[in-house]
Formats: sequence, C-alpha cells, structure tokens
Amino acid sequence: MKQTSASDQEFIKIWKEFGSPTLVGQKLGINPRSTLARRRNLEIRYNIELPTHNSQREQKKPTKKIELAAHNVRRGIEIDKVKRVIIFSDAHFTDETTTAFKALIKFIKHFKPQVIICNGDAFDGQVLSRFPSINYDAKPTVLEELEACRWHLNEIEKVRPAGCRLIWTLGNHDMRYESWLVNKVPEYSGVDGFSLKYHFPNWETCWSFWIGEETIVKHRLKGGRTAGYSNLMAAGNTNIVTGHTHVLCASPISNYQGTYWGIQSGCLADPMSSTFEYCEDSPKDWRSGFVMLSFDQGRMLMPELIMVCGEDEVEFRGEILKI
Repeated sequence: MKQTSASDQEFIKIWKEFGSPTLVGQKLGINPRSTLARRRNLEIRYNIELPTHNSQREQKKPTKKIELAAHNVRRGIEIDKVKRVIIFSDAHFTDETTTAFKALIKFIKHFKPQVIICNGDAFDGQVLSRFPSINYDAKPTVLEELEACRWHLNEIEKVRPAGCRLIWTLGNHDMRYESWLVNKVPEYSGVDGFSLKYHFPNWETCWSFWIGEETIVKHRLKGGRTAGYSNLMAAGNTNIVTGHTHVLCASPISNYQGTYWGIQSGCLADPMSSTFEYCEDSPKDWRSGFVMLSFDQGRMLMPELIMVCGEDEVEFRGEILKI
C-alpha cells in the first residue's frame, strides 16, 4: 500500500531498496521529481550518496511506430514476417478490366506476397465529385461503382495466398462515399452500409500501413510531380510509398543513415479512361502499373515497378511480359 509520507531514515531505506525515482515515488505516493528533490536534500544533510541503481528509463523499450496510433488509423506488420508486399493504387474501378489489373492478378499468383495493399482511391465517386459534368456525360452511379469495386477486390481475394493480409489505405476519392453521407444525412451515422468499410469486410482499412520501423505506405502526403522526393524530405529516414499522383516512379535519397526510397505507386486505372475526361485530353504524366517491395535481412530492397507498356503488356525486370 502506498505511503503518504516517510521519515528520512525510511526514505533512505526505501531508496536503497528500489534505487529508482519512479519506483520510490510509486511506493511513497509522490511524483518522481519530488522524489529526486528529497534524495538530493538527504544527500546534503547526511553527507551520503544515494545512487540510482535501478533506472526505469534504461529498461523502458521505445514505443514502436505501429503502436503510436489507433489501429483504424495506423496498422502494420513486423519486418521479419514479410518477404514481399504488392501495392497498387488509384484503380478508380469501373466495369472495365485494365491491363494493370490483369498483371496484378498474375503477379499475386506468382510472387505470393504476405501483404497486398490497395493504396487508396479504389472507389472513384464521380457523381459525388465537386466537379461539374462535361458534355452531358452519363456518370456511373454510386451503386455501379460499388459493384465494380466489389468485383475487382473479390478477384484479388480469390488469388491471395493463405494468410496474406489485405490492407486498404484510404484515399481522398474513397472518402467521398462517407463524406457525402456525413454531410447530407448525419442522422444515419452507424447504420449498416453507410460506411465504405462495411462493404469490404475482408480488407483492413487505415490511413497508413507500416512495414517494420522504416517503411510506410499511405495514399498521399506531398503533391506534384516530385512527390516521391518531397515525401522523403518530410518523412525523414523512412521509405515511403504513396499514390494519388498517378505517377509510377521511385526516387532514392542516400545519407549517413543509408538509402531511403520515395515511391509513387502509379495508377491501376487506364489513364485514357473516360473517368478522367475532366483532364480535357491534356498530356498526362501518369503511368499505369503497380509496385512490388521485397524485404531481406531486416531491410527493404530496391523497389520494383511493373509498368503497362501496351495492350496486355507490361515492363518488368528488363523484359516486356505478355499478360
């Protein structure tokens, strides 16, 4: 039971037993700062030394990055439990099946990743967009887009290896589904079906996914053509994979701590799709494809990009592969 006060001799005895301001404070019911102040006074008064011999600071393990936020915000996996991770983003699924998606299915079957990450914007939400319609075009309904997402993600579920985790790091387009409902009909909060996550129970949703302590996957951070480099500068000594820009590339930075990669995961969608008619047929610095990460000896190896180069063709490891 905690004591509220102690004589000098009692304090000295307790200190010699526990040897830690944290533990002594817990024993006496006072904070560690007050414990340290009294120890110093007693050392001066009695001309003795009361050294710390059971420091809790030394024994305390640093909190892992995965554990710094709630699981619905941040999820992750220990690096020694993963060999390969396949990441795709910006699918903006419709009733059309793209070359990139066909390649994704084949790569999952062949490389058998431990984690598959949908890095945002699987759902597009065209009719929920703030942008006006163009040329009286008929946009797909929410239900049609939801069904397109369900069909494509179900195809991934069919071919994933046993034990493979399905992660969905939510994107800004994905959140159109819930944002519209929250603003229009907030009274329906918590009702089944009013959350995008409800329709895809096998996918773990979050804002970011950590692989070990040095690789983070999230939909977006910085924007623009050089987002990969800008993300590295913002994130520090951390590999970071983002989508959002529809750019497929990898930008490294090397410093005293090693080499880190800023990766942009391209788009699983076809850049020429009618979904992007709002671009007014301007040149798009976009590339359709996805990313594969490999891990060995506790670190991430050079990322590998799979890029669509023609109808049912992708570039990978110096070859053009027919899909």
